[in-house]
Amino acid sequence: MEQNDYIKESLDIKDPNITFETEFIKCFTHREYQAKLDYDAPNCPACQEKRENYDFQKPYKIPYLEMGGFKVLIRLKKRRFRCKTCGKIQVAKTSLVRENHQIPNIINHKITEKLMGRKAMTKIAEDLSVSLSTVYRQLERFESKTDWTYLPEVMSWDEYAFKKGKMSFIAQDYQSKKIVTILDRRTQTVIRNHFMCYPHKVRSRVKVITMDMFSPHYSLAKKLFPNTKIVLDRFYIIQNLSRAMNRFRIRIMNPFERKSIEYRALKHYWKLIQQDRRILSDKRFYRPTFRMHVTKQEIVQRLLSFSDDLRSHYELYQLLLFHFQEKKGEYFFELISDTIKHVHPIFKTVFSTFLKDKEKIVNALKLSFSNAKLETTNNLIKVIKRNAFGFRKFENFKKRIFLALNIKKERTSFVLSRC
Repeated sequence: MEQNDYIKESLDIKDPNITFETEFIKCFTHREYQAKLDYDAPNCPACQEKRENYDFQKPYKIPYLEMGGFKVLIRLKKRRFRCKTCGKIQVAKTSLVRENHQIPNIINHKITEKLMGRKAMTKIAEDLSVSLSTVYRQLERFESKTDWTYLPEVMSWDEYAFKKGKMSFIAQDYQSKKIVTILDRRTQTVIRNHFMCYPHKVRSRVKVITMDMFSPHYSLAKKLFPNTKIVLDRFYIIQNLSRAMNRFRIRIMNPFERKSIEYRALKHYWKLIQQDRRILSDKRFYRPTFRMHVTKQEIVQRLLSFSDDLRSHYELYQLLLFHFQEKKGEYFFELISDTIKHVHPIFKTVFSTFLKDKEKIVNALKLSFSNAKLETTNNLIKVIKRNAFGFRKFENFKKRIFLALNIKKERTSFVLSRC
């Protein structure tokens, strides 16, 4: 009896009607325990007559959690009861597993816990010694219900790739980082049909929406949320400026001969032109391209000496970068308006986009919101998709994301023991 209690305590089995044999089968890969489920015969639910003990079923193969580094398999025999009057037979029930199931409840809870992480579903099935179908069935039990009576005051919008060439839409609460919705497409019709399910009063609560420079979302957001301000992510504004500077550098570089020092220097030190000149290092290092010890600031001056056009556009780029980082929106757009007629078409296209989205860029400079938190979420989504080697069904992918991000995991604070 003591041995039986020890095994039950080790496996954390609470059912008092389950008894274990004193010995277990130790294999190379796992351990097997022989157990019986038996208790006094209850009354028949059909005729309320006393039933009798009949016999035991064939042993159920119940996979269990690892113990001592070994996987555990419980072979459980269940008692059958037979009614003397009506002849109906019933199988004994236990809290260890659900009726007509072989997967214990604790394994199902463990599957749900692992689904909240980033592991692939095949890896979860392998670790818990269950089939892949069992993991999928547990995932399908989860339902992501939408609360149509609430929307956050600050939302973030973005897109992510579900399949190659197919972009999906995601909206996140800026403060709590909870997912508001995930849609399989990013078209205006799909987004509008979803958010129109919210009452007008709920949609009016949204004050700020942060997003990237995907222009079709601008007018749609204004129609759906009448009181909202659109804030463009500052990263994409700087990115457009730096890309324009890089394309202009390539245009200046290409006419030079491939083996010339001008071509090699412009090609090798392209990052220095795009960096903020205020953070360029003044330490000297030997540079094989110039065959001498120079600082990064001196390298930039040498690169600018190759072309007057490159120097003038570089000075403009650095001045715009300074005004933007100092959040001086008036000087930023005044400089763009004064120089848009004289700059190269590469910069003219970017400047025209900035002037068209002036209100949204000003909001980005005045307000402290950005898409940084949602970009972190998108990175986690990419990790989940990569570990799973992709998903066939969008619903399964959506459930994994909701499990990983919207369900709070219980955190344990570690306490140092006092010796």
